[in-house]
Amino acid sequence: MARNEAHQGNTGSGDPASGIAGARGRRKAVRYAVPVAVAGIAAATIGIGSALASGGDPDLPKISAEELIAKVAKSDVQQMSGSVKFSTDLGLPSLPSGISLGEGGKGGKGQGAEVSPQAKLAELASGTHTLRVAVDGPDKQRLSIVERAAEYSLIRNGDQVWAYDSGSNTVHHSTAPSGKGAKDGKGGRDGKGGAAGETLGASPQELAKKALDAVGDSTSVAVDGTAKVAGRDAYQLTVKPKAAESTVGAVRIAVDAKTGTPLKFTLAAKSGGKPVVDAAFTKVDFGKPSASTFDFTPPKGAKVTEDKDLEGRAEHRAEGMPGLPGLSGGSGAPGLDVLGKDWASIAHFTVPKDLGEDAGKAAEKAGGAGKSAPAGGLFEKFGSKVSGSFGSGQIFSTRLVNALITDNGDVYVGAVTKDALIAAAK
Repeated sequence: MARNEAHQGNTGSGDPASGIAGARGRRKAVRYAVPVAVAGIAAATIGIGSALASGGDPDLPKISAEELIAKVAKSDVQQMSGSVKFSTDLGLPSLPSGISLGEGGKGGKGQGAEVSPQAKLAELASGTHTLRVAVDGPDKQRLSIVERAAEYSLIRNGDQVWAYDSGSNTVHHSTAPSGKGAKDGKGGRDGKGGAAGETLGASPQELAKKALDAVGDSTSVAVDGTAKVAGRDAYQLTVKPKAAESTVGAVRIAVDAKTGTPLKFTLAAKSGGKPVVDAAFTKVDFGKPSASTFDFTPPKGAKVTEDKDLEGRAEHRAEGMPGLPGLSGGSGAPGLDVLGKDWASIAHFTVPKDLGEDAGKAAEKAGGAGKSAPAGGLFEKFGSKVSGSFGSGQIFSTRLVNALITDNGDVYVGAVTKDALIAAAK
């Protein structure tokens, strides 16, 4: 097995992490938003088992961590298709009946009920899922969530975007914004397949890019051997936060040796246990997908719902929720502050009073307390009481993300320890 010398992200001219950060101009907004974004998908954004083809670790030429990160950054694969096994284990507690973290569907629960695209993608935040993906440039993508007796597909073909649920025979249709990806040929916001990134946000490539954008002097990086992923030779890159407050143990990325495409992404919690997020290709083909892959016509009898402009809705949701990949410096999110930096960053905002009261009433109706300050009733159902210089509040914990809601309605959330949240709440 080919082993490569570890390169740590300390300061200095030979520091790969600092070099990369300097080359990118130390994009402050991205670097402090990414750890929260990964945590949110981190929802995000995003453990898979290890059902990967393995025929022994390949013997590849040595490569430094800096060179491997640069290889990923230069990768511009525009055509590919394959299958991804994706699962998460955030350790989320069960919510009281009648309370949902995402937008629900219509017609009640159970098979045959209509599910919105937002609610369907939110389901990727837990459990194990099989995805089929196909990309042909920035304006043609398809992502299908394969289920036992149904399939949910998101298709973009030019400026036409479709979401089809075969279980309920329902369709959501929207139009992608002109001049961004579909018509300028640049692929959206990042100028290189950004539109595909928005559609395939659960792919190993997008998860890896978010993690690598956070590489700086607060991170150690190392090339740690090689592997076979989906039958292809790959280098393994390990990214570890240095911040003691971070709950992220390590991010491990398998990078295709030929194309520089991330083929597997694993996010481990500092507390140990199985991966929090693990996404990997089990089959991949870098050839041009068939044009028919992106064709879609609503089936006969299907209910078609016309949605608003796709990007306008996505930007609106990103502005209103901290930690999403679209967050840029907090400038577009009223009342949002980001405390700390890099992997130890904490998002701070205030819960609107009416929202907190509604959540409390919902929790009370479901059998919870529901009588304390904003959102307190909801958290008393499955949170833990804490106090500090801020007064008192509730802490909600997962294996990766912790959130503190004070009795005054202030919210502090991040992939950091509980003590870090309490210290930040002043």
